[in-house]
This record gives sequence, C-alpha cells and structure tokens, in this order.
Amino acid sequence: MPIIGSIGDSGRVDLQQRLVALKIEHRDLDVVIHRLAETTNVDQLQLTRLKRRKLLLKDQIARIERALDPDVMA
Repeated sequence: MPIIGSIGDSGRVDLQQRLVALKIEHRDLDVVIHRLAETTNVDQLQLTRLKRRKLLLKDQIARIERALDPDVMA
C-alpha cells in the first residue's frame, strides 16, 4: 500500500528525468558562463542573467532531489 504523499512510480520516473535534464542544462550553462567570462567584451547583463538562471536550476535540482529522497539532506 503506497504511503499518502509519496511519489508513485511514474511520478518518480518523471522527476528523475527532469532532474537529469536540469543537471545537463546546469552543466551547459556553467561552460557558457566560463567562456563568456574569458572574453574581453563581456556583456555583463547577459552574464548576470546566465548566472541567475544557473542558480535557479541549482535550486530546482535540490528541490527535486529532496522530493525523490526526503530522508537525505540535499
């Protein structure tokens, strides 16, 4: 019998797939940010937006990890 409030199998798979996609996007953003930071004519606004997006992804990743395994501190 499933526990009330727990993630079902299909929901768990969906979250795991979303987690993988977010981690890939986070890694890709990290590469872009480093490349932009190395250029001489850096668009600071674009760089700031990318960094904010990366932080948002980090928060979403942590939230999903907590949902998948709430007993472990993410």
